[in-house]
Amino acid sequence: MKMFELLVLAAIWGASFLFMRIATPELGAIALIACRVGIATLLLLPVLRTREARRQLRSRAVPIFIVGLSNSALPFCLLAWSTLYVNAGFDSVLNATTPLWTAVIAWLGFGIRMTRVQAVGLLLGLAGVLILVHDKLSTGAAAIPLAIGAALIATLSYGFAANYSKRHLAGISPFVLAFGSQAAATLVLLPLAALFWPAHPVAASTWACVVALGVVCTGIAYVLFFHLIEHVGAAYATSVTFLIPVFGMVWGALFLGERVSASMLAGCVVVLFGTAVASGKLGRLTLLSRPAPD
Repeated sequence: MKMFELLVLAAIWGASFLFMRIATPELGAIALIACRVGIATLLLLPVLRTREARRQLRSRAVPIFIVGLSNSALPFCLLAWSTLYVNAGFDSVLNATTPLWTAVIAWLGFGIRMTRVQAVGLLLGLAGVLILVHDKLSTGAAAIPLAIGAALIATLSYGFAANYSKRHLAGISPFVLAFGSQAAATLVLLPLAALFWPAHPVAASTWACVVALGVVCTGIAYVLFFHLIEHVGAAYATSVTFLIPVFGMVWGALFLGERVSASMLAGCVVVLFGTAVASGKLGRLTLLSRPAPD
């Protein structure tokens, strides 16, 4: 049953890149994401029904706000904008670099020493990114390097948020954190969305993507993710990272006719293998897990 839930979660988060790819050209990245996090905030509002949840939200309002910016508002907008220039499957593979940057930021910004295994995994992951972007950069389109950079900055922001929340939000209910972070992102993005709201009428199919992003890919996905953490542990739940690119490429190919190139597959395999090594998923490599020399 838990494997089925993990696959459902990966399918949902993989589909988010498909929905962004469809809706961003018409609605714009900021307006789209403002709607996404706003809908998710409303969906998660019942989290505040208990006095303890409200107390936790008030007591950690500032760090929750920072996580809302770094884990939702900024990366969601950057990833949505990048889908204007790269396809959904490609973007989902770049998103899989998040654990690599999480390890780097833990080492550089939070004083957590990197093991030899993590260092090897980081190098492998970076090699995978180079394989992945090689074909895209060779097309000569000026916007593509910016789109790739935006996606990688988004994953860097995710990495910061993971470390920051671990340091400053220990003991907070994950559902309170989910609601608070989406509410913070909504407060930041709604005024910007009003400035960048499209002047033309928005198609019904675009609104369907917006609702799917907010309800399914954010609200329901958070509930499912934290349900997995509660019942099978964080290590198992976060392994969803390895499945998202598979679904991202499948949905893009099925519904948008996106081509999955050999270099894209090769880069995906190397990125995921490097991520598995860096995040300690490959237990057989523990012999190399002594701290690397400074």
